[in-house]
Amino acid sequence: MENIEITNARQNNLKNISIKIPKHRIVVFTGVSGSGKSSLVFETIGAEAQRQINETQNSFIRNRLQHYGVPDVDKIENLNVPIIINQKRLGGNARSTVGTAADVSASLRLLFSRMGEPFVGYSNVFSFNNPQGMCPECEGLGFVQALNINTLIDKSKSLQEGAIRFPTFQPGGWRLTRYTLSGYFDNDKKLEDFSEKEWEMLLHSPEHKPKHPHKDWGKTVRYEGIIPRIEKAFLKKDSKENITRKDALNHIVITKICPVCQGKRLNEKILSCKIKEKNIADCAALSVDELLEFISSLDSQTYEVIINELSAKLQNMITIGLQYLTLDRNTNTLSGGESQRIKMVRSLGNSLVDLLYIFDEPSIGLHPKDLQNIISIIQQIRDKGNSVLIVEHDPDLIAIADRVVDIGPGSGRNGGEVVYEGTFKHLKTSKGKTGSYFAKKPTLKRGFRKPAGYLEIRNANLYNLKNISVNIPTGLMTVVTGVAGSGKSTLINRVLPEFYPNVTIIDQSLFAASTRSNLLTYLGISDIIRKLFAQTNHVSEKLFSRNSDGACLNCKGLGVERIDLAFMDDIEQPCEVCGGSGFNPDVLQYKYKEKTIAEVMDLTVSEAAHFFTEESVLKNFDLLLQLGLDYLMLGQRLDSFSGGERQRLKLTKELKNTDQIIILDEPSTGLHPSDTQKLLTFFNHLVHQGNTLIVIEHNLDIIAQADWIIDIGPGAGKYGGKIVFEGTPEDLLKDKKSYTAEFLIKHIQ
Repeated sequence: MENIEITNARQNNLKNISIKIPKHRIVVFTGVSGSGKSSLVFETIGAEAQRQINETQNSFIRNRLQHYGVPDVDKIENLNVPIIINQKRLGGNARSTVGTAADVSASLRLLFSRMGEPFVGYSNVFSFNNPQGMCPECEGLGFVQALNINTLIDKSKSLQEGAIRFPTFQPGGWRLTRYTLSGYFDNDKKLEDFSEKEWEMLLHSPEHKPKHPHKDWGKTVRYEGIIPRIEKAFLKKDSKENITRKDALNHIVITKICPVCQGKRLNEKILSCKIKEKNIADCAALSVDELLEFISSLDSQTYEVIINELSAKLQNMITIGLQYLTLDRNTNTLSGGESQRIKMVRSLGNSLVDLLYIFDEPSIGLHPKDLQNIISIIQQIRDKGNSVLIVEHDPDLIAIADRVVDIGPGSGRNGGEVVYEGTFKHLKTSKGKTGSYFAKKPTLKRGFRKPAGYLEIRNANLYNLKNISVNIPTGLMTVVTGVAGSGKSTLINRVLPEFYPNVTIIDQSLFAASTRSNLLTYLGISDIIRKLFAQTNHVSEKLFSRNSDGACLNCKGLGVERIDLAFMDDIEQPCEVCGGSGFNPDVLQYKYKEKTIAEVMDLTVSEAAHFFTEESVLKNFDLLLQLGLDYLMLGQRLDSFSGGERQRLKLTKELKNTDQIIILDEPSTGLHPSDTQKLLTFFNHLVHQGNTLIVIEHNLDIIAQADWIIDIGPGAGKYGGKIVFEGTPEDLLKDKKSYTAEFLIKHIQ
């Protein structure tokens, strides 16, 4: 029982892999993106372990758990109970915060209910999700929505000419008749000529029966001003219509801090309860390290147990590198890496052993210094008697492995095999891309390009920045480094655009994309491909669209069936009728070059580059191949791309222009070291075309190849926000204060 034994795994691109994975060890799985690492670790081992655990529950609970299909494998033996810690963003709605997600808020509420004065109630009333605790004005959200009259009303028009710019209030719209037939207005008078009384009546009047309406006015119909009317129909949380009118609402609604609680989310009574002059909202607004300082200063033997438990939870967050977060921050603003570390914090507190921990690139978003904390946590988890499997690209994390399994050699159909299995020490003698990366000695850029000019930032003091002034050279590649939370993103993504509004920021955020958007629609070539199928088969182009006549009737072209579980997360599973392709099975009789439309959608970019001969299609693949995105599938949904993939995709859109200032936020995220090399070649090409590149990055290979480095720190949160170093990589090595210098020296030695 010392190994997890896998026999003939064929999930996705895996080629009949049989492997024994030692237990109670750290096993790191490496390989280029799309090689099959996740297919083996998450979709085979993790999914089967989770599925079998779910089978032990009763049917009521089983129906509410995520449904895992049986992986394509002959057998898996000796599995442990899994704890899967992936990079899926925590998401959540406006009521989900770092405090609730990291399980710290409950302890803080308990402390205030016992030690706070005056006593206002038990711990649950300190929650902004509790009706007794929430601010009555914003219902615990901290913000309110108001209508922007300037975008809602066009004063230069009359009611008949369409002065109210909102669906169903326009001429011919049924809601407009409530105003034109009310008898209160001259319908041909421009709104800018309305008297104050008419304005008040039009916008704010409470509900009532008009005295002298038009003869077509309904007997039971009541009049109400536009603002209360739209608020009731569209802005109340139980309103059905706000979903259907989302775009129109975005245009006329502004969100502002709640005027009653000033964003603190709680009512006056709860906020009156204090410990040492601070209420619970003040505490939630402190960064984790500041809050720990405050909690540690409390002296109470009666409540020592609560204080110690809260301190331990906060200490875990600091150990994991999240000391700069505040407990009141919404979880939907966290990055994938931050989300993953919060999930790790939850596991640190438990005393369960002999579990199977599965991590998905825990290095993401971390400076090499922060990574040392994660490494010690992973080693603690193993030493407690657990087995740890990690999918990872970071050299420092690969180096701590008790065993390395390299999957490859390429991605997609060219991957799916075990290239190497053994110790880290011997990895560099193996023949895969990972081995050849470790066999090469990292190099440092020597001669750096001369700047064309400078971007000047003066006295920046947003968030934790300490009155920074800095010159960023133009016409070359500047890398901005520093530990997580040091102020890099604040300086570059927030302050720099205030001084230079024309900068292009390419970050890892989601595209504005629906569940129906895929790689082909993003590249803008889906029409060309539909045309090729239509012309070859002499049928309508609409048949080859999942949003038109070609859609599977069961799943309406989505390829998945969504099961709504009310207050729990929805479940998605592949559609039974079309097998997940999204196409009506009848459409699959039509082929282009021996392939159906569903098979073309399953091609990877590199396969598609060989399959198509049309220049109009091929030119779209060049950049993707250069950026190491050759493994992406043409039909892959946009909302399934990782942060790093999204960013590199956005790059392909931006590169039509030159002479730009381009900001990139951790572009190496999720990249195998061999693909980082491709990225660097590409960056040099961009600079060569006359662009200025400013790259926020922790990757030491990219830092070593910068023309200019700006290091921010030295620490995170209030311990950061200063310029520690600016200069060439060569000069950085001589710096004694910079953490980046310390790790760069180790890297190139």
